[in-house]
Order: sequence, then C-alpha cells, then structure tokens
Amino acid sequence: MDVVWILLASGAGACFALQASANASLRAHLQSPIWAAFFSICGTIITAATVMILLRPMAPLPSAARGAPWWNWIGGPLGALIVLSGAALAPRLGAAAFIAAVVGGQLACSLLLDHFGLMDLPRQAVTPGRLLGVLLVFAGVVLVKFH
Repeated sequence: MDVVWILLASGAGACFALQASANASLRAHLQSPIWAAFFSICGTIITAATVMILLRPMAPLPSAARGAPWWNWIGGPLGALIVLSGAALAPRLGAAAFIAAVVGGQLACSLLLDHFGLMDLPRQAVTPGRLLGVLLVFAGVVLVKFH
C-alpha cells in the first residue's frame, strides 16, 4: 500500500510543479508576483468552496477549533508564501531548479520535524542515511541548476 501513497504524493508533487509554472506565467502576464499569487489563492478559495458545497461536511465544534494549537493555523499563510515564491522564483531559477530547491527545503525541515517529534508527528531520529538523502537532494539542486 505504501507504493500507492508514494504515487499519490508524487502526483501532488507534479501538481506543485504545474502550479509554480502556471503562477510564473501569470506573473509575467500581470507583471506582478503579488497579483499572480492573489489570483492563484482566489482559485484555491473557489475550489475549496465548491468542494464544501458538493460534499457538505459537518462543521467542526467551536471547542475543537479553540483547542487547536496556534501552529495549526499557519497553513494558510504558509501556503500563500509558497504560491508567492513560485510566482517570483520559478522564472528566475527555472521550474526544475525551483522545485528541486523546494523539495530540498521540505526534506530538511521535515527531517527536523521528525527528529524532534514536532507538530504532533511521531519521533523518527536523524540517521546517517536520512541525512545523506537530504544532502543528495541538495546536490541534485546544484546539478539541476548549474549543469
């Protein structure tokens, strides 16, 4: 079953590359990364609203929302920064180098989150193999961008 989850995650990664490229092109047409990010996020809101209308999920209890840690609420602002970075940086780096660098940053941060068991994740120690994997991804960034 892990193979299915890996394939689905890879598909999400492909969507990220497509999104960054689309936002970069929109940035060029609008001549503004901020406007490109704004319209991209508007598309996100419309998509989320459509899903909510179609699926009609039950609303969470107010007590559940109040009981959530502060860091549970940073996904939206972080998502906006990701969209803005794609619009601003993909044209400068190219899609492949941008995505490689993003994956490297994601992997390095994820390694720390796992190691310390932060944000309700189970602890998974940094091992030499896991660290080597992160270093190889960053080596890939250099190869993709400069060779």
